[in-house]
Amino acid sequence: MLMAHPVILRGLVDRYHELLAQDSAQGSQETRCQLEDVTYTLCVSTGTRTADEALAVAEQQLTAALRDPALRVGRPLDAQLTAS
Repeated sequence: MLMAHPVILRGLVDRYHELLAQDSAQGSQETRCQLEDVTYTLCVSTGTRTADEALAVAEQQLTAALRDPALRVGRPLDAQLTAS
């Protein structure tokens, strides 16, 4: 299975959370459309069908990337990965 680069995957997860917060705060149609788009991309990137599954798989992949020197892209990935 193809896997998204860890930096791209981290960006998708972060964007999902940003849009989810925006949707909760203001609930605009534009925000909902963007949230649907990023959810779709996150699901495709992780080979899943739901946002919850995608987030779980993304965190597993990001954690694995931190352990694999071949996948590490320097300190920014380390600093952005947070425990949930």
